[in-house]
Amino acid sequence: MARSLSIIGFLALAIGLLWIGQGTGVFPWPSSSFMVNQLQWAGYGALLGALGLIMIWQGNR
Repeated sequence: MARSLSIIGFLALAIGLLWIGQGTGVFPWPSSSFMVNQLQWAGYGALLGALGLIMIWQGNR
């Protein structure tokens, strides 16, 4: 259970960082994405990344 929680947390963190990059325009891939330069997606990414970090922390406890 702890291992799967850590894996899911890592995936959530990675997706959250991608959303932050797209939302801020730092990582505009794919260029036709509706998320590029939309700051609300950076906020969603920050929340998902924080959730991922909590899941990783809980999985390693």
